[in-house]
Amino acid sequence: MLNCLIVNDLIVTQPREFYSRPTLEVARDLLGAPLLRRLSNGEILTGRILEVEAYTHDDPACHAFRGKTERCKIMFGPAGYVYVYFIYGMYWCLNVVTEQEGVAGAVLIRAVDTPHGNGPGKLCRVWDINRQQYGLDLCDSNSEIYIARSEPLPDREVEVSTRIGLKDAQDRVWRFFVKNHGGVSGLKRSSAPRIVHPK
Repeated sequence: MLNCLIVNDLIVTQPREFYSRPTLEVARDLLGAPLLRRLSNGEILTGRILEVEAYTHDDPACHAFRGKTERCKIMFGPAGYVYVYFIYGMYWCLNVVTEQEGVAGAVLIRAVDTPHGNGPGKLCRVWDINRQQYGLDLCDSNSEIYIARSEPLPDREVEVSTRIGLKDAQDRVWRFFVKNHGGVSGLKRSSAPRIVHPK
């Protein structure tokens, strides 16, 4: 089992307040946190979050940039719920809803420390995550998907860069990942993201 906070044999999840903060703060603090996926047969898959990207309502690359739609309405809160969307006609992507209710925000989970979990589409395929998990409560340890409470990684273990594979807002340094970890998803040679080393 990962380094989860356990009380009376139950895994303690991150509280709602953890997610009801500015998206970039939540994104940074998700690194290293244990992500858990309960399958229909009762098996629980686990892995540390290795890489994330932040998206906010004023971000042209965000699904909520032009307002609330049927697809992205969950991004407007409350925080701490699962937002899943479909891209390229073949991949599902797992996101965590952030911010105060009424303000859209989400963090894309790009990689988890689990076999074949390096990439948002790969993770969802391996962990059988799709539209059926849209709207799950991450604060409920009985949920099919939840995140255990843990201490944020120290800055020396974290790096940030521009996001991957975007046409809009390419300059925003909103991708956070665990430094020197082989499970972080690969960088496209053409994108050459700018890397920033936290002090």
